[in-house]
Amino acid sequence: MNTIQPIKRKSRWPAWARRGLMENIATAIIAIGFLMLFQPFALSLYSYSFVTMLAGTAMFIIVSKFPE
Repeated sequence: MNTIQPIKRKSRWPAWARRGLMENIATAIIAIGFLMLFQPFALSLYSYSFVTMLAGTAMFIIVSKFPE
């Protein structure tokens, strides 16, 4: 059996631009849009909820291509 492990290269991307943190931020933006949609107080928050969720979803799709 070959027990040699492949060498993992260190990513040159900065730590703040890696997938884990940015996916969490995108998920938080989607959650904020969801809360904006279901609150009964401000019409302006309700109006921008779709744009917020759409931006979070687009960010999540883009960020999922980033290195680990």
